[in-house]
Amino acid sequence: MDTTTTITPLGGDVYEIDTRMAGFSGITAGYLIRSDRPCLVEPGTAGSAPVVQPALTELGVGPGDLASVVVTHIHLDHAGGVGDIAEMYPDAEVVVHEKGARHLASPERLMRSARMVYGDSLDSLFGELKPTEATRIRAVEDTGVIDLGGGRRLESHYSPGHAKHHVGLIDSLTGDLYVGDAAGIYIPETADIRPATPPPDFDLDTALRSLDTFRSLGPQRLLFAHYGPVSTVRDTLERSAEELRIWVDTVRDARDRGLDLDHAVAMVTDRTRDRYAITREDVDPELAAKYEILNSAESNVAGIMHALDRHA
Repeated sequence: MDTTTTITPLGGDVYEIDTRMAGFSGITAGYLIRSDRPCLVEPGTAGSAPVVQPALTELGVGPGDLASVVVTHIHLDHAGGVGDIAEMYPDAEVVVHEKGARHLASPERLMRSARMVYGDSLDSLFGELKPTEATRIRAVEDTGVIDLGGGRRLESHYSPGHAKHHVGLIDSLTGDLYVGDAAGIYIPETADIRPATPPPDFDLDTALRSLDTFRSLGPQRLLFAHYGPVSTVRDTLERSAEELRIWVDTVRDARDRGLDLDHAVAMVTDRTRDRYAITREDVDPELAAKYEILNSAESNVAGIMHALDRHA
């Protein structure tokens, strides 16, 4: 794997680190808050650890310096590297929502489920989530606080809909809101917003309420794990909600007609083609291909169909 370190300073002692899921650049971002108590948000996959460690070293954070590692949720593109990073930084506290904490301590069930979905490609995409000592994990509930030192705080807010163990994180100093996947996928090259609705947890009403929570926090900037900073906060959150409704309406229409997954995917693709610049002919097809690996239409539609079946 290419372990080239790519660090982008974002101001406010915040640094974006390209965590290079499966070697791809520009689809998974972690963030270092280099405050009095340094904090790493979203360490990425197990394969990301050899990328993240030299980035932290370059930023002056040694093995005994990192105070906390925080994940928005436990999906492997966000939290797969927690166990590895915890070993590398033995003094760091690991913070996660209470619904995800046991899976970081005992990841066997999570890994079995992931292997059922991804098969042999699991190893190349994500690697193996190693267990973290339970004594080092702090579980937060609907809200929580991570001390960044000097009076600065990272506040967590429960934001399910994408996943039942999802939190958003807002920085008290900068107003940055780490949105995880609750606001979807942002593609910086094209400024597209696409939903992230994989099975088994997706729920439209819950997801929309989480976006309302994000708006109510009054963030100054959104920091997407996929991918990067966005300053047009209100417009982006409104677009995220709009895309969710369009995808769900289209899949509901397909389901009401008795169509299968493949036909539902085709309907969504057709209806949304003109909504996304990434589908234009003049856009690099490799860009579209790598985002399809990260956020496939089939996975999104399957998550929506699962939710509709659950509510039927």
